[in-house]
Amino acid sequence: MRNFLSTRNIPFLITVLVCLALYTAGAFLFRGFATVSVFINFFTDNSFLGVASLGMTFVILSGGIDLSVGGSIGLTSVVLALLFEQRHLSALVAIPLVLGGGLVFGLAQGFMIQAFDLPPFLVTLAGMFLTRGLALLLHDSLPITHSLDWLSSLTLSLGQQTIPATALIFLIVLALSIWIAHYTTLGRNVYALGGNENSAFLMGLPVARTKITVYGLSGLCSSLAGVVYCLYTQSGNPNAGSGLELDAIAAVVIGGTLLTGGVGFVFGTLLGVLILGIIQTAISFQGKLSSWWTRILIGLLLLVFILLQRFLQSRPFGPALKPRKLTPIQR
Repeated sequence: MRNFLSTRNIPFLITVLVCLALYTAGAFLFRGFATVSVFINFFTDNSFLGVASLGMTFVILSGGIDLSVGGSIGLTSVVLALLFEQRHLSALVAIPLVLGGGLVFGLAQGFMIQAFDLPPFLVTLAGMFLTRGLALLLHDSLPITHSLDWLSSLTLSLGQQTIPATALIFLIVLALSIWIAHYTTLGRNVYALGGNENSAFLMGLPVARTKITVYGLSGLCSSLAGVVYCLYTQSGNPNAGSGLELDAIAAVVIGGTLLTGGVGFVFGTLLGVLILGIIQTAISFQGKLSSWWTRILIGLLLLVFILLQRFLQSRPFGPALKPRKLTPIQR
């Protein structure tokens, strides 16, 4: 318990308190807010954002950033819908194809970042323009509807409640992400890489392989988020995911993961996604405020968490949050 209450976990603990406070306030102010169906909708309506945010968590934990996730979602949804409607491929063939494409694209970005020592911001920014442009080139018109309604309508019955397939995918990816981050060698390497890349290299850890793998995971999660979007909306849209990369980064940071890397919890990202969903749902229940207030409140909350991270790193206990980089003499 003493270790859990250490300084490095303060952002995560504050995230838990903020999530509980917002949900309690919504339950107190709005009739019907604290129902099981509304709670399930938090996972359903934010499923594609949640899947993309889980992939983003690994990238930020490693000390990187990925701006291509929104474009990948749009491109995946368009390609998947076209494979369904024009090529008449089954879901068992089309979905693995687009997931494989997302994985390869993410690995390619990671390879460029590692092999040529390029800034992740610029490489993934180029990836964002590339994927968005390809999506618009393939179908620059209205969204493409697909006929696989049976796949979109798959549910899991729990008593009187049903959990849609999109929410189930989100929960499965969440469980796998927690296992990878906290119970595998890859997860430990990701934390070490984000804590201090030089130290990880001197310890003999596979820095290059880990960095490339992290962006591969992000690409895979982004394409899976595109599949979830296609199932959720029953269509493919080249403009899908516009700005979602920023929502994913906000969810990860609000979830308690440091932007500098090395500190954070995958479960915190879930709480970050839920916080965004709670704010959006509460504004919908209120009925009088503009939907743009969602963006304003999320921006203010994100600013608070960034300032909190900066404050914690500036204190004498800052090294506990982020190990110091080695000087040339120490190397």
